[in-house]
Amino acid sequence: MSKLTLDGFFSYCKQIAEHIQLGERMASLSGQGTPKLTSAVGNLYYDSIQPYREDANAQTREFLARVVDVLLDYVQQVNDRNEKILDFKMPEEMQKALDLHLPEEPLPLKQLLEDCKITLKNQVKTGHPHFFNQLSCGLDIISLAGEWLTAAANTNMFTYEIAPVFILMENVVLEKMRSMIGWKSGDSILAPGGSVSNLYAFLAARHHKFPQYKEKGLSSIPGQLVMFTSDQCHYSVKSCASVGGLGTDYCVCVPSDERGRMLPAELERLVRYHKDRGNIPFFVNATSGTTVLGAFDPLMEIADICQKYDMWMHVDAAWGGGLLFSKKYRHPRLTGIERANSVTWNPHKLMGTLLQCSTVHFRHEGILLSCNAMSAEYLFMTDKIYDPRFDTGDKVIQCGRHNDIFKLWLQWRGKGTSGFEQLMDRLMELSEYMVRRIREQSDKFYLLLEPEMVNVSFWYLPRQLRGLPHNRDKEIKLGKVCAKLKGRMMQAGTVMVGYQPDDRRPNFFRNIISSAAVTERDVDFLLAEMDRLGHDIVVD
Repeated sequence: MSKLTLDGFFSYCKQIAEHIQLGERMASLSGQGTPKLTSAVGNLYYDSIQPYREDANAQTREFLARVVDVLLDYVQQVNDRNEKILDFKMPEEMQKALDLHLPEEPLPLKQLLEDCKITLKNQVKTGHPHFFNQLSCGLDIISLAGEWLTAAANTNMFTYEIAPVFILMENVVLEKMRSMIGWKSGDSILAPGGSVSNLYAFLAARHHKFPQYKEKGLSSIPGQLVMFTSDQCHYSVKSCASVGGLGTDYCVCVPSDERGRMLPAELERLVRYHKDRGNIPFFVNATSGTTVLGAFDPLMEIADICQKYDMWMHVDAAWGGGLLFSKKYRHPRLTGIERANSVTWNPHKLMGTLLQCSTVHFRHEGILLSCNAMSAEYLFMTDKIYDPRFDTGDKVIQCGRHNDIFKLWLQWRGKGTSGFEQLMDRLMELSEYMVRRIREQSDKFYLLLEPEMVNVSFWYLPRQLRGLPHNRDKEIKLGKVCAKLKGRMMQAGTVMVGYQPDDRRPNFFRNIISSAAVTERDVDFLLAEMDRLGHDIVVD
């Protein structure tokens, strides 16, 4: 055979080998193969891989590669509409099915890999296109990649010296978010969830009005502080009053209209009521995207009242903040947000960043350090070789912070600002589509109100209740239907939608579309599946 023929032969063999490897890989990803460790590695223990053994690179790589295979299989299952969202088990049944005990002696690597498989097998697939249950839905792949890198880097965010790249990323992203709110300067931080972000706003507001509180405590305040929030707000706002020493009685709930929006006239009435009694109104929480109805409080009117009575205006846009990207939907919902003193905004909700990723922003530059700094010399020295202003640990009350920025930064790089705008518009358009489909099936579904956001609130009508006049008695029965139908959903594992009551109505369904995976056919499937599972429900 000539040299050319031999080269061709070897090339052909290489192609065959590559096809075989590709076939094995695809079989694994499609569930036809199960990621397994070789016996040589599977029977090893933790102290036979890195960092315990420097010469264990091959064993370490094989173990981690099989873990990645498990994760990739799961990602594929999450995006497979033929897969169930969950295989529901009652708590007692789940406890019996899982081996959760902590052994005295170490287990081999093959058992740890099996533990990973079993854990994901029994986990709810929150990224599934038919999961409409929570405000945080979906599985953004680029953000997922960022989270994997974050875990590998495993660093804290309190000083520049141990997280230099991530600190700079955080500065860039938070500055961009402040500019989208409408501020040219200010202060920001990532906090462990929207509840803690709201707490940071509360602490900053009190510090701004009474800066001596930090050293002198309650003795520096000449009266009873009072804060105000909508009766539809997130419960964490009332928690601020408890944790901050006001007491929940002095977190005044302002009535809302039938769509869940704070009534400005009622806010001003309650502020005047407390001022007349010698109390000190100092903080107003406006909500942009309430948890249940997705309502937006009228920010311009609230800002006028805050300015008139010298009160701090905070906007809890943990849920609705993502609409700041949208030219089409930002106004009038978020008109006036630039007049706020502080804003909570959670990218892990509408923007689809992986949990958790919560930000809080301030119009006042330097207020976080002024409010929270304890100047611990063993961490925050002022004689470092770099500018200590890049250290963030003294700006926060928790000191150590998880790196929540890289997954958001990488996702933003991948989507671009325009990509986030397209996503916001798409989610809103899908919710509008769902509203149309509900109205087209008015014999089976009852729309509670025209939504302002992606929260679509409705009742399902089983055959027993169709054609009957809509009255309070019927609403009570529809509330009972929700609990029964949700139970059937979980047992079937094909779709998940949340339900809850409010102060005007018994239980109703609250559908959330915040996943980029959802399409019109998924909305149609949801409604058809609810009818399939619930048409024969009978309630007293």
